[in-house]
Amino acid sequence: MGDWIKLKANDGFELSAWREAPAGKPRGAVVVVQEIFGVNHHIRSIVHRFAASGYLAIAPALFDRQEPGFDVGYDDASRAKGFALMGKFDRALAIGDVAAAIAAAREGGKVAVVGFCLGGALAWGASAHVPGLDAAVSYYGNITSIKDFEPKTPVQMHYGEKDAHIPVDEVREIAAGRAGVEFHAYPADHGFGCDERGAFDAESSTIAWGRTIEFLAKHLR
Repeated sequence: MGDWIKLKANDGFELSAWREAPAGKPRGAVVVVQEIFGVNHHIRSIVHRFAASGYLAIAPALFDRQEPGFDVGYDDASRAKGFALMGKFDRALAIGDVAAAIAAAREGGKVAVVGFCLGGALAWGASAHVPGLDAAVSYYGNITSIKDFEPKTPVQMHYGEKDAHIPVDEVREIAAGRAGVEFHAYPADHGFGCDERGAFDAESSTIAWGRTIEFLAKHLR
């Protein structure tokens, strides 16, 4: 069962995070990085899935700097609220908040970041800029504006070929130009891994999750 904790970033800002520990000794730790919808039911369910797989899991509430406690669903009104908060979002500060979660997660051993959409881009950023990270996984994160970042950890990427929000071929090229970056594409749309969205694709999601678990087992052992 998860619960809320507090994290402190390097600039002194305190943010909330949803944390869940596994039943036994952790086999490693995972920082789950949210979409624009906050640390909502779906993100907390991802934390639970990682904990059930043996990992200490923490999801920092990255919109706490804009609107503490932000938690919405996937309807049009919620999406509009998420995009409005994105207009006030500072990615550099967010990377610092992710770093605070990584530091807290180290009690579980080696640490990976797994991010979705907004979080997928932040996972790519963390792989390049946060010391001590052991692996990163990006689900449909738009990294084209930060394509010059050079990951210092192994990275695994999951994208939908039908994604109209992200130039998937460009992301594929970014990945192909870097050693240690593993790219996977699926016959699916943006957000295919979320079973609370209309774009959910059960088969693609299952395959991507299996690959994620194998990747973590390899790099967090």
